[in-house]
Amino acid sequence: MISNVKGSFKDFSVEILGEDFATSKVNAQVKTTSIFTNNEDRDNHLRSADFFDVENFPEMKFEGISLTKKSDDEFTLVGNLTIKDVTKEVTLAVDFGGVSKDPWGNEKLGFSVKGKINRKDFGLNWNAALETGGVLVSDEVRIEGELQFAKQN
Repeated sequence: MISNVKGSFKDFSVEILGEDFATSKVNAQVKTTSIFTNNEDRDNHLRSADFFDVENFPEMKFEGISLTKKSDDEFTLVGNLTIKDVTKEVTLAVDFGGVSKDPWGNEKLGFSVKGKINRKDFGLNWNAALETGGVLVSDEVRIEGELQFAKQN
């Protein structure tokens, strides 16, 4: 691997259920067809059976198990991540950015989320050897998210 490639999913939903974040349940659904790395050929390859196999697995999901408060603004989120037909427990670091009201009086909450997974644990096994040694795709995938939520009454 010679460089990092950043990508995102453009179609997803995340919900936080509960009145107090520290005791909330966090769930997410992602449409795998919405992968975007700013390279159409690469995106189509990621949608293929070599990776996400979007025809057979159009969605991946995260179901929160526990949320542990480490400090006033740091939490550890543990949950089951399902990609394709594989479900594994993953741990994510969550930084709480705070609560604020927007100009229209809506309460907003902000979070940063980070974690890592091994893509091969989820059946994303394709790779290619490089002429200079090494491989084209790293086993490690970094998960990063900047999220803002509007409180629902």
